[in-house]
Amino acid sequence: MGEFLRARREGLKPHDVGLPEYGRRRVKGLRREEVAMLAGMSGDYYVRLEQGRESSPSPQVIEAVARALLLEEEAADHLRRLARPPRPRSRRPAQEQVGPQLLQVMDGFAHSPAFVLGPALDVLAGNAMARALHEAFSPADNLARMVFCDPAGREFYPEWERAAHSCVAELRAAYGHDPNSARITEVVADLSARSPEFADLWRRHEVRSKTQEVKHLRHPHVGDLHIRFTALTVNGTPHQQLVIYQAEPDGPTAAAFQRLAERAGALGRAATG
Repeated sequence: MGEFLRARREGLKPHDVGLPEYGRRRVKGLRREEVAMLAGMSGDYYVRLEQGRESSPSPQVIEAVARALLLEEEAADHLRRLARPPRPRSRRPAQEQVGPQLLQVMDGFAHSPAFVLGPALDVLAGNAMARALHEAFSPADNLARMVFCDPAGREFYPEWERAAHSCVAELRAAYGHDPNSARITEVVADLSARSPEFADLWRRHEVRSKTQEVKHLRHPHVGDLHIRFTALTVNGTPHQQLVIYQAEPDGPTAAAFQRLAERAGALGRAATG
């Protein structure tokens, strides 16, 4: 929680919150006492929050700090979760399984790439279209690793910086739901060691869950894809998401999807002999 508060405080300027700014400031972003004033609390108490010396802040305190830091609702909800008492570290399952019903639903999207993600952005399963879509990655095992550590990532995501920000914000949101997750901790440690860009973005504490938006992808064989994706949480497995990529009917991406479906069939035939 202290790291989150510090990152968000450093990301604000005095004029963002209606405070005057005189001369050169020696601190990055707002001062702690400025946040305390905006939140209506003592400077010493806010310092204790950032330093982790106040382990049980009241809901009223959290709401006041969220308003002072201009947190959007998803980021404010993330702060509320971080303020809760810590839970025991969860054990990493031997292998996260995708239920047969979810697999059946995913395979029902014969003309759209569909795949299942775990909380740490592990790709747990994918239909034939998704496997063909991600064929340039070796392996297509984790979206965060694919973006930051696979050479194919820079070509596959033409808007790479946008994809990188989105990926880290989604992982940070998942971390807020389960900060003791052994798998998320493992992925973050691995990517922080391998990618300076990931480490920098992770320190910013940006939070955003995967919902709906337009994404630009570039497949090495079928070309540019401008897709809209939907991420669905399944009641039976709330820690997993079904992600579906869709194309506008009769547009260039729909034609590219048809070529991708043909390639998926060819790859499937090659794999079976």
